[in-house]
Amino acid sequence: MTPLSSDDDRSFRRETERVVNEIAQGLRTLHSGVSWFSDLAPTRQQMVLQEVAGYAMQAHVTTADGRAGVARSGVKPTADPSVMICMDPPRFGFAGLPSAEHVKAFRVLVSVFAVADTRRRERYCKGACGHAWHNLSDATEQP
Repeated sequence: MTPLSSDDDRSFRRETERVVNEIAQGLRTLHSGVSWFSDLAPTRQQMVLQEVAGYAMQAHVTTADGRAGVARSGVKPTADPSVMICMDPPRFGFAGLPSAEHVKAFRVLVSVFAVADTRRRERYCKGACGHAWHNLSDATEQP
């Protein structure tokens, strides 16, 4: 296996940021995002989970966001990723879960991030936001 170059790593992180924010803003379906995630190698899935956990932390996920996101995710509330995100404070060690749990973790993390980020965009960024990730174009959904 060839190690990723720093350019490859940056490009992949930008792609992850775009996909996750498109899901959070309703420009891409969760199903489409899960398909993208499922096609990744296990090491890349772990990278995505770490990245999205960071986004969720930056969005200051609350316990209420966790419950609302889990309800949106389609993952059982008793599944490990659901329990982790609903703890007070939330646990973000999703990349450390067994690989069989990665898709569930992605569904939960992205759904919870969508709830928290929407709340923050409406409260703090409404009308005067300079965050590039909050100003995605309304391009049609990408596969």
